[in-house]
Amino acid sequence: QKAMIQFEWHDGTVKNIHVDPPFLYEYQKQLNRAMRMYERRIEWLSLASRRIWGTVCEKRVVVLLDISATNSMYIIHIQHSLRLLLEEQLSNKDYFNLIAFGSTSESWRPEMVPMSHDNLQSAWRWALNLRCWGSRNVLSALRKAVEVDFKDKDKHQSQGIYLFTGGIPDQDMPTISAYMAEACSGCDLQLNVCLFYVGEPKMDTTPPACYASRTDTAAAYKEVTRAAGGRFHWFGDTGIYESDDISSIMSEMEKALNYSQKCAFLMASLKNHSRKVLGSAALLKEKPKTLQLRSQPKKLCPPRPTAPVGARMSIKDDPDREKSPLLKSLKWRPLSSRAGISPAAAQPMKEGMMEQRRKTKSREAETSLSLFYTEKGNNVGSVYKKYPQGRGVRRISSSIDLPTKDTVCSSQEWMAKYGLKKLKLEISRCMGPNCTHQKSGQRSASAKHCSIFPSVEIRGVVRHIHWTPGEMEVYIRHLEKVLRRYIQRLQWLLSGEPAHCPEGWRSMRGCGRLAPGTPISVLPKPGLVRTADQRIRPGTSSSFNLLSFAESLQSWQDTLVETTDAACHEAMQWVTHLQAEGSTSILQALLKAFSFHDLEGLYLLTDGKPDTSCSLVLNEVQRLREKRDVKVHTISLNCSDRAAVEFLRKLASFTGGRYHCPVGEDTLSRMCGLLTKGFINENDPTLPPFEGDDLRRLAQEITKARSFLWQAQSFRSQLQKKNDAEPKVTLS
Repeated sequence: QKAMIQFEWHDGTVKNIHVDPPFLYEYQKQLNRAMRMYERRIEWLSLASRRIWGTVCEKRVVVLLDISATNSMYIIHIQHSLRLLLEEQLSNKDYFNLIAFGSTSESWRPEMVPMSHDNLQSAWRWALNLRCWGSRNVLSALRKAVEVDFKDKDKHQSQGIYLFTGGIPDQDMPTISAYMAEACSGCDLQLNVCLFYVGEPKMDTTPPACYASRTDTAAAYKEVTRAAGGRFHWFGDTGIYESDDISSIMSEMEKALNYSQKCAFLMASLKNHSRKVLGSAALLKEKPKTLQLRSQPKKLCPPRPTAPVGARMSIKDDPDREKSPLLKSLKWRPLSSRAGISPAAAQPMKEGMMEQRRKTKSREAETSLSLFYTEKGNNVGSVYKKYPQGRGVRRISSSIDLPTKDTVCSSQEWMAKYGLKKLKLEISRCMGPNCTHQKSGQRSASAKHCSIFPSVEIRGVVRHIHWTPGEMEVYIRHLEKVLRRYIQRLQWLLSGEPAHCPEGWRSMRGCGRLAPGTPISVLPKPGLVRTADQRIRPGTSSSFNLLSFAESLQSWQDTLVETTDAACHEAMQWVTHLQAEGSTSILQALLKAFSFHDLEGLYLLTDGKPDTSCSLVLNEVQRLREKRDVKVHTISLNCSDRAAVEFLRKLASFTGGRYHCPVGEDTLSRMCGLLTKGFINENDPTLPPFEGDDLRRLAQEITKARSFLWQAQSFRSQLQKKNDAEPKVTLS
């Protein structure tokens, strides 16, 4: 059937359309697939460097960095954001350049240079030496980019300027908008603004040259990007506030939702139309009928009790009937006999059944039987008036509570709260006891009822499924929800730090999180971990210190210092001046670190084994821990050295700490598509073997959840097949 209805088209016109239900159903499935694709795209845009910069699409790029005095406390974040951009999005460009501006502008290179590994290294070294000063002269930086780097903008395609700023410029916004509109007209050049919000400026320190609220600042920069034909991206420490890339996708999602609602409206109209047609046809065929009152039946007198009935009544009224030896022989089990079988022909009970009956005597005492004579001879039957209280079947809960935000703790602690066992989501909860009938091959009187419950063979043992299809559906939904939450935490662990930095140093991606409120000391080997103190920030630990080791030891401070923005900034500057040299004196570094007062945790970052014996280091650490219970967390920056990996793993396990190892770039690229897609389908490949304790523990739980999900889906299909095979009962 088809329905014709007035439909508002996307251009505002109203048209009459005919709708075919199968075609409409297929269209709704396509809308659903499009919605899932849009959701994956938004999630991809919210990760890594795209969360800060958006997507860098152009091939010739100039980046403008705001290093005004109001951003002096956030220079580390600016450098970290630039490093993410250099690693993830600029490596495939043709030409690029960097311009830092305060009161004046300073370029990394006089003009744009080709993209190469050496140029990326040089740009990162240049950015490490930046210092915040002066006001926010945005117009001078834009003029230098347009008039120097893009002086031949008419001859090239795909060109873009990315302005990374944190506040309102010194100049009037209409002046900047007019200048950029004229500069970008007639050529393929866009201005894209990346606005970061770090809080209101502190007026008691260095007041800005111009001030505007964050909403006014965002509105002003949006006008500039509209004039220059670019995109606007606004983010903060809590996430993305506004993004043109995400807004365009959201508008498409709203359009798809509107179309889906209109499809539902069309289907409802079609159903109403069909219902009206059937109703009118039924009225035409229906003939009038007269109602006749049924006469009430006369009340009959009860019959005189016969001898068998009297015996039955006397048995019923006797409270000690179950103690009678005669009646014990007359008991009947409804699931093991038929009404026509004489009790004398029943098989005697086994000794094991008698023992089980004695154990459950209190429960059977609560049962109530009603005995009666059957129509064949003197056979006696019975029915339950009060059923025994059996064991309750474990049911799945209707809802589960999972945290929406990730907490800073180890995977072991997190799984203790939200693991499958804690949430009672093991697949074994839906399984009943072992089935002995199919195993033995005998079809006794009770074996015929085995077909009531679906069965499945697990490890050579046949077991029954005790859940209904509805309960299995709820269990599958819970598993999918938990699995998505596990994948979200895995993404959170992997997105903590980049896989490498421009100078080739490996960072701590996937290497766990620092527990809040813990005094720690980080022991980096020089030249390896300039990103180590990115994880030490206010709120992650109460106090910290840095200690580098090679042939000699260098301590940043003599004692543990309080974790503040200023302290983190100073520590970052100290790490940038470390140079790689000499050997690996791990034992001396541990002895020095254990001397710090109020120490609770050590994070050891190294690329190899110690110069001394590994057993000597372990024995010395055992002696130190007898006096102070300090956990040593180890991070290996060279997973190819298996001897060093085993030593660091033993050291962490010996002290109650965790071992971590960075995830390779090839592994991350293979996992990106899996994690974004959802990683739930059975055809999806398995997770790679992670070296780090946190990632490995979480990956094991994800693998177990996927296995439970596939088994539950198989059980659900068996239940559906059984329900479909059962004959349908129709009432005439």
